[in-house]
Amino acid sequence: MAMTVKELLAEPQLGLQLVAGEGGLEHAITWSHTSDLPNLWEWVSPGVLLMTNGLSIPGDAASQVQMAKSLVGAGAVALAVGEKMHAPDFSEEFLEACDSLPLPLVSVPYPLPFMAISRSIAEASLLEESRRIKQTARIYDLLRKATTPGETWAQLLGGIREEIRAQLYVVDGRCLHPWQPGDAALPEHLLARVRRIGSGSTAESRHFHWSADDGDSMLLMEIPTHPHALLVVLPGAEIKPDGVVLLHAATVLGLGLSRSALSMESQYRSGGEFLLQAFDARIGAAEANRRLDDFGIPAGAVRMVSVPDQAESGLPEVHRALWRHGVNSICVVGEGKLHLLISENCPEELLLHVFDRKLHMGLSTPVGSFEIQRGLRESLWALGQAAARGVRQIGYSESESWFGLGGHRDGEALVQRLLGPVIEHDRTNQAEFLATLRSYLENQRSAQKVAALLFVHRQTIIYRIRKISELTGLDLAETSSVAQLWLAFQVHEAMGQSRGE
Repeated sequence: MAMTVKELLAEPQLGLQLVAGEGGLEHAITWSHTSDLPNLWEWVSPGVLLMTNGLSIPGDAASQVQMAKSLVGAGAVALAVGEKMHAPDFSEEFLEACDSLPLPLVSVPYPLPFMAISRSIAEASLLEESRRIKQTARIYDLLRKATTPGETWAQLLGGIREEIRAQLYVVDGRCLHPWQPGDAALPEHLLARVRRIGSGSTAESRHFHWSADDGDSMLLMEIPTHPHALLVVLPGAEIKPDGVVLLHAATVLGLGLSRSALSMESQYRSGGEFLLQAFDARIGAAEANRRLDDFGIPAGAVRMVSVPDQAESGLPEVHRALWRHGVNSICVVGEGKLHLLISENCPEELLLHVFDRKLHMGLSTPVGSFEIQRGLRESLWALGQAAARGVRQIGYSESESWFGLGGHRDGEALVQRLLGPVIEHDRTNQAEFLATLRSYLENQRSAQKVAALLFVHRQTIIYRIRKISELTGLDLAETSSVAQLWLAFQVHEAMGQSRGE
């Protein structure tokens, strides 16, 4: 068994004195740590006796009380402070807080080295260390044994749960939904408690936070390598699981999550290839139905979703986030946008939940598996409407006009009529007239500015604009012509720079 604070104080050769926190004398010490860095609680794990010369102990009462609470929240079992060193005077409020938490406050006589305390704890912890090493080895062995792809995660979670004798939940720290499909959800009473702890936690306690309500302990800790993955631990025994063992358990669970993520990578890549083929109408209806069935998406009606491709969206993460919520999807990035194919039964509320709140979103109407190309045009059109109106999500409807256009067909016709000749000229002549026209409209029709931006001579820009006028039949000196071309560019950008050209 680990040494208690009371047993450490009883070591005559150390001469330690209890200053406050008598109620915590039975706390078991699993290890000791020395620190004089700011925010002492950041360097603590459960079961640790923290030793300090006092450089980081604040002088005011309120900060001292907050330090005591943070240390207990991080799992410290006692605080040992060197005498005649750098510690400020302890306030009455701080001593009362140590008594009530309880947090044993121990005075270390000068000039006793902290190493002597650590040696006593280490000698008493040899058997405990042996138990910890064996338990850690068994936890890593669970990863080796869990080799069946469909059962790897369930085996890991169940095996670790039995090994540390605690209830385990792995959830998304942002919404507290289960991280893996099929996992048990947090019960309502625990949801409220985790939210309360999360809202009240500070940066120092977000990675490893112990909490106790009416004697019931709960640990919240992040799982390494998986941002937002949160491990919730509810000890089943009076003694908390060892902090070091828990860190290894979190690492093993992270490896298990990585296995699940890797198993989806091939589907992610093949799904993107399938969508690109469907966008170009290079796949038949029968083959599309078969492939959708392979992806776990009902081959009936599907919907396309388009959002701007920004770092916040995280394409693979969106793919996995939907999967964690029980929805299969396939997705691909193209021309600055993220395109997602889902079943028509996917709730729109779930899409709003998994996508970044800053992103606009366009949804197509339900389309058949052989109409994915049309679904793409509809979702792009709806995305353009959402961005223009400043709303988060819009579903495609031909009854709602955009710039006076009734739908993507009207938009495509406008682009083809006004920009089509320029696009065709660029394609056949390997020219850059379209980019020149865009820059010309965006820079107040200044040939000098456009020439500087495109690194060409001003006369080259003047020549290109004259040729564009000939191709389109529009005089770019006329405001009406500029307005028409600007509108065509808005539609062209929204619908993608190559689709429909």
